[in-house]
Amino acid sequence: MTSSSRRRAIAVAALLAAAIPALAACGAGFDANTNVPYAPIEAGVLYDGDGPGKAYGKNGIMIPQAFVLGPDSGQQLATGGSAPVYLTLLNSTGTADQLISIVPEEQLATSVKVQSPIDLQPGTLAGTPGVTIDGLKTALRGGESIKLTLQFQNAGDVALTVPVVARSREFATLPPAPTALPVASPLATGSPAPSDAATPETTEPAPSESPATNAG
Repeated sequence: MTSSSRRRAIAVAALLAAAIPALAACGAGFDANTNVPYAPIEAGVLYDGDGPGKAYGKNGIMIPQAFVLGPDSGQQLATGGSAPVYLTLLNSTGTADQLISIVPEEQLATSVKVQSPIDLQPGTLAGTPGVTIDGLKTALRGGESIKLTLQFQNAGDVALTVPVVARSREFATLPPAPTALPVASPLATGSPAPSDAATPETTEPAPSESPATNAG
């Protein structure tokens, strides 16, 4: 490793260390509560290779946080709906790059919408505002994972497995996708109860006729 690359690696490591406590705020539009302990959601792309020689990141791209925002707790996103994708990206190379597009796992979704190429300046954290995964081919409740392939102008294809998190706790303030279709879990609605209660009331007049006939 040359002295310049070593200095770059040290600078990147320092940036990540400083940024980790605030990553939740990045995903939440900087309005999330960061006064509670928080561990970034690490996707599988963070390490390239196996064993002691594995490297953090891939092709110079580091992803300290990645998740798909699912439905509120106790609900589900219906088939055909959409869900927001939150990524925090770091370009550890010395050359500017762009995230051009994202391709989802074919059997899980139709496409991922990226409004416009996302610029990645060297050594600067970048988010992915407005990115949504569309045409869900299976309902999501949270706890699942979706494989995404990120396509960069210079870094090429970077594949990662992204967890689906429920829209609760530190994620509760994040807005759902406009086309999201939350569907309540199949629970009893309670509507049969009033009709059951009304049935005895309609039959109460019958006993009242009995005393009347005895009086006669």
